[in-house]
Amino acid sequence: MARALWPVLLASAVGLLPFTVFSTYLVPIADEAGSGVAAMGGLRGLGGLAALLVGTALAPLIDRVPKEWAAAGALAALGLSAALGASGDFVLLAVFCLLIGASTAVLNPALTAAAADRFGTGKAAGRAATLVTATQSMTAMLAAPVIALPALFWGWQGDLFGVTAVALLLAVVFVARREKRQEATSGDAPAEPRLGYLASFKALAGVRGVVPLLLIGFLRTAVFMGYLAYLAAFYEERFDLDAGVFAFVWTLSGAAFFVSNLLTGRLTNSAAPRLSTERMLAVGLVAALVSVVGFYFTHWLPLALAMTALHAASHAIVAACVVSLIVRRCGTSLRGSALSLNAAGQSLGVFVGAALGGAGLGLAGYPGVAVVFGALVVAALGAAALVLRARLRDEKDDERDTEVEVS
Repeated sequence: MARALWPVLLASAVGLLPFTVFSTYLVPIADEAGSGVAAMGGLRGLGGLAALLVGTALAPLIDRVPKEWAAAGALAALGLSAALGASGDFVLLAVFCLLIGASTAVLNPALTAAAADRFGTGKAAGRAATLVTATQSMTAMLAAPVIALPALFWGWQGDLFGVTAVALLLAVVFVARREKRQEATSGDAPAEPRLGYLASFKALAGVRGVVPLLLIGFLRTAVFMGYLAYLAAFYEERFDLDAGVFAFVWTLSGAAFFVSNLLTGRLTNSAAPRLSTERMLAVGLVAALVSVVGFYFTHWLPLALAMTALHAASHAIVAACVVSLIVRRCGTSLRGSALSLNAAGQSLGVFVGAALGGAGLGLAGYPGVAVVFGALVVAALGAAALVLRARLRDEKDDERDTEVEVS
């Protein structure tokens, strides 16, 4: 599967690199632009805003064009934005942040849907989609050292120009693969008609369990990203860990997320899983609730590290289950739209999680943060109950149909 999807997996990794370069070299980038670090760092929010708006607005369109073309266009925009960012000009860096957010809002769901489409509508499609998300989590963990070594020779500008070159080459690969596939299927039956713009939203709302899944994706991201936003401050205040030592904590969290995401994708999409994906989703949310609440009341470093690993692993379980269920329930005609809305909800979750976590911290300290994030996970568990209910209704419908056929 990885060999068949290598361009998709590579493109999903490349999509994370521009903002990784921006975050890693924020201070020298701010110096180059003649700006303060705070002002330059604030531009990152423009990317999240663009991702939210573009991901929501263009969600139905991803299923109305070949997903390879959507990915190629997003890669071209990403490559152009990286080249603009390498200029070091403040205004162009603002455009860089906007374009990166907009392009990744199209790129990520297009790649995930394209990977799933290659393997149909069954569990193999869900496994292919989670392989893309696992690659992204692995890249997020390894991207900083990967870009740091080349930057020793050509600086952060060279990193961005390197992203431009790779992104444009991959765009050409996706266009060529699409044209080759068109030639191979030119004699097949015509494709099914695509839904209209508004009809796509209506059709998604009518698919059982999809709206609760999108809500879970939003709430999960709000909790995890809000938790990560204050993770370094917590370890420094409670355990006196400096930035150098905290880097190992960050690696622990990233490794736990990657391994758990990869294994969950394989287990839940196997031929005979021990737990259904819906029940695995509930298990992940319960683990997230226990770990996020327990973490903020922990005063023993080994236990805090265990909670950090458990929390990352539990979120990886939830993320993999959400993507798998969206892919399976929506089919090839709607999965791109649903994945795009899921990505837009995650962009919104980043802002909401940081804001609510900050409010809880300001009002009641870390116990307040635990209450806020715990309440969000409880809300996600309520949505998970609706997802499980949708599965049970599907099973009853299948049994009824079987009885009708037999009679």
